[in-house]
Amino acid sequence: MLALLLLNSGRIVPVDTLVDAVWNDRPPATARTQIAIVIAALRKTFKSRGAAEDIIVTAHPGYLLRPDGHSVDLLDFTRLVKTAETAVQQGRRAEAAEAYAQALALWRGPAFAGISSPVVEDEAARLEGHRLNAYDDATAVQLELGNHHDLVPELTAVVREHPLRERTRHHLMLAQYRSGRRAEAMATFRQAREQFIEELGLEPGPDLQELHDAILRDDPSLAPAPAVPATEQQRADTVVVPSELPPDVAGFTGRERELALLDTLVSDRDRQHGPAIGLITGIAGVGKTGLAVRWSHRAAAHFPDGRLFADLRGYDEHHEPTPARDAMSRFLRSLGVPSDQIPTHAEDLVALYRSVLAERQVLLVLDNVRSFAQIQPLLPGSGGCAVLVTSREQLEELVTWPQDARVHLGVLPSTDAVELFGRIVGEERIASARADTRHLAELCDRLPLALRIAAARLASKPHWTVRHLVTRLGDERRRLDELSQGAAQVRASFELSYRYLSEEAARLYRRLGLLDVPDFAAWVGGALLDLDVLDAERIMEDLVDAQFLEVVGVDATGRLRYRLQNLMRLYARERAQQEESEPEQRAARERAFRTWLALAEEAHRREYGGHFSIVHGPATRRHLDPIHADELLSSPLEWLEAERLSLVAAVTQSAALDMGELAWDLTVSAAVLFETRHYLDDWQKCAEAALAAARRGGDLRGQAAMLHQLGGVAQSYRQLAEAHARYSEAMELFDRAGEPHGLALTLRNLAILGLYSGELDLAMSRLERAGEVFRAVGDVSSEAHALDNMAQIELERGNTELAMKFGVEAVRIMETIDRGSKRGVAQTIHRLGRVHLARAEFGSAQVAFEQVRDLVEAKSDLVGLAHALLGLGEARLGAGDVDGAEATLARALEVAERIDSPLVDGQIHLVLGEVHRRQGRPESAVEQARAAHAVFLRAGSPHWRARAEQLLSRLGERRTERSAEPLEQRPAERSVDRPAGRPVDRPAGRPVERAAERPVGRPERSASG
Repeated sequence: MLALLLLNSGRIVPVDTLVDAVWNDRPPATARTQIAIVIAALRKTFKSRGAAEDIIVTAHPGYLLRPDGHSVDLLDFTRLVKTAETAVQQGRRAEAAEAYAQALALWRGPAFAGISSPVVEDEAARLEGHRLNAYDDATAVQLELGNHHDLVPELTAVVREHPLRERTRHHLMLAQYRSGRRAEAMATFRQAREQFIEELGLEPGPDLQELHDAILRDDPSLAPAPAVPATEQQRADTVVVPSELPPDVAGFTGRERELALLDTLVSDRDRQHGPAIGLITGIAGVGKTGLAVRWSHRAAAHFPDGRLFADLRGYDEHHEPTPARDAMSRFLRSLGVPSDQIPTHAEDLVALYRSVLAERQVLLVLDNVRSFAQIQPLLPGSGGCAVLVTSREQLEELVTWPQDARVHLGVLPSTDAVELFGRIVGEERIASARADTRHLAELCDRLPLALRIAAARLASKPHWTVRHLVTRLGDERRRLDELSQGAAQVRASFELSYRYLSEEAARLYRRLGLLDVPDFAAWVGGALLDLDVLDAERIMEDLVDAQFLEVVGVDATGRLRYRLQNLMRLYARERAQQEESEPEQRAARERAFRTWLALAEEAHRREYGGHFSIVHGPATRRHLDPIHADELLSSPLEWLEAERLSLVAAVTQSAALDMGELAWDLTVSAAVLFETRHYLDDWQKCAEAALAAARRGGDLRGQAAMLHQLGGVAQSYRQLAEAHARYSEAMELFDRAGEPHGLALTLRNLAILGLYSGELDLAMSRLERAGEVFRAVGDVSSEAHALDNMAQIELERGNTELAMKFGVEAVRIMETIDRGSKRGVAQTIHRLGRVHLARAEFGSAQVAFEQVRDLVEAKSDLVGLAHALLGLGEARLGAGDVDGAEATLARALEVAERIDSPLVDGQIHLVLGEVHRRQGRPESAVEQARAAHAVFLRAGSPHWRARAEQLLSRLGERRTERSAEPLEQRPAERSVDRPAGRPVDRPAGRPVERAAERPVGRPERSASG
């Protein structure tokens, strides 16, 4: 609707026309009302943006968009093109070129993109034709001005997009020929001829044919016309408006948000406030200059008195930074001040410079700035001017106005990066390899400089596929080499910034590159430099200011996390390998790994309430100061969560470097996170890497510990035979290593496997033997876990008295642990609740499950919460509170829907079926029972499937008495997917982890311990 009004600015658009355009001749009955509502909304929007009066007015028989009081880019485009055409007719080619540039800069993409209306689409196609015609006219003027060298890259891209536009191809051939690229001009003609014959069945037109023939004979008429010297009077009468902007960037892609922020330099300008000042910052190669030039061309019409540009060489391999006085003197000459009138004294020079700018509207683009001091004298004093600065530094002293004009430029989004490849390489070539192109963009860090280098290599080698270049860049050792060929080099751009770092910042940057971790907190820098954390944080912030590090956010412990982009990491590692010895590099890495180990070990201790359920190695720890460690580990699991990916990387890297003791000890310390939150892939990856390192080093204890961990992973995946084999290997190696604690932990887990298979006597014997060792070594947590599982065995046997005895003792021991282990307490109380249910002690069961609920909710443990609510619902049902049971189970079902635990989901449905049966709702009861049956069928649980079939059979008899026996009466029919108290926070996309699916009341598994 707005599109039609804009296309007809100053003319009435009938309501019927709007209706037909919006609904394509099939309008609803309320079409006119909807049109009026939208018009009212548009008016409100315009007023909220500062419009003093209605821009859209009602005018019979429709609406009119008033042309005054605002600008419409279509009208501005038409006006500028007309100005350019007039200038061409009068021989004022430079003015024509400027007008065309301003007109084309108004285009930000296809007109009315995304609007699906035949009327608007037809108009958009017409406008695109006008744009291309204007582009061709502008190119003709540029060729007359002798700018053929600059035109070739841009024309090449346009010809790829519009291969059948003969005039554009004519200009490309002429520019190529005049640039000394005769062979390329002939190739351009051959490509045109092939495309015309293939797609149109025609030969190229006479203009292209004649140009081809003229090139063949090197016709002198193809040479650019010599410049015509102006007469002295013409020189005196000519007022030159300086326009020093570099050519717009060919293939510029994206950055719409950043361009909009820079638009505030002109939209929010207040002459009383002083000059508008914008700042673009970012790492080397991110496209700061390209963005500044693109926006400056777009905003050129707002600065009729000139557009000045200066590269201040803040980071230049061959030149020192340009002094402000040199830039100021050149600007004054551009603004018409004769050289002999430019002062030499600094204060006089600044005074004259600001006086000349005082009544003018000039844009100053100060590119590649090193420091605020370099540009301070160049800032105008008047509000009619605007300054746009680009720098790799934050320039904290520079106050931007408006505030939104401080723009930090990041890498391109993936879609824009792929689009950039298409514009340079050719859309057809990219369209057939989208996945490879996205991969290539990631290998280039989506850094515009690297993307353009990679795209240029593909464009220059048409026989290469995208995948071929992906393969070449896939080798990290060669990647910087591949992206540092020719004039544009990624490595060189990084080098120019690196040389300005302080010695300590350069050292930290190099050593951060030695780690494979995806991100890190400030203490990692302290470990690498062997410094205090606060000192390391200060140096890290210096690296952030210098654009070497990125801040990726605040983790769960409230600490800032930093990261290196991949290319920056590769360069840092290069510098470390060249500037530091192998022993220095290894020592830095070891300090970082040893600090991770010290913190992970302490996190495990705090989570368990002691060094329980774990066997450590002899690796030396590097401890942080107690105050900082306490701050980090105030919530141990959250610290482990924040460091998860870095811990995995630290384990795999230390294992690869044959630091086996560090690798396996890190793995066992972090296993509490992997198991509790079901990061089974991470758990397995770490254990396998550390096992390989331990085997290479002949470390029996390390091998046994990692086999024990891999047994826990297999047990979690319900691969019970694999788990048994791994545990058996671990038992043998623990025995050979003389490690009774590890032997007992493995024996306990083998007992749990025996429980799964129904070997209750064997399981009890193993638990009793393990318990003796746990008591001997002081591992009270594992002792309590053993008693907890013994309670389950007696529950399976029907000995509820003994089950109660073991359960009470397990809870008592767990509650005596210093600081307490909420996870362990929740697990043992949950088992006790199950014993109460089996004894029909529903009040006591309800109290127990309420305790478990409160404990697991405090830990954000969704799986534990689902089990606690299931048990609580069963207790309320057994006590006769049918409605209370329904409400509790409904909440349990909501929680179960957020986790991957089919058995608990099915068990909740099954108990709800019994609840609805007792409420006299047979249809709903059948629905719940069927849902449970379907879940148990998919999960491969014949016992629970039979339970669902029993309920369905009872419902078939339409029995609705409310006094029927509760579902949970027989001890062998307990339900728990997994012990309560184990948090889950499994990220989206992880596979369903069947490991979690264990019948309620089955033994507590602590496979990691």
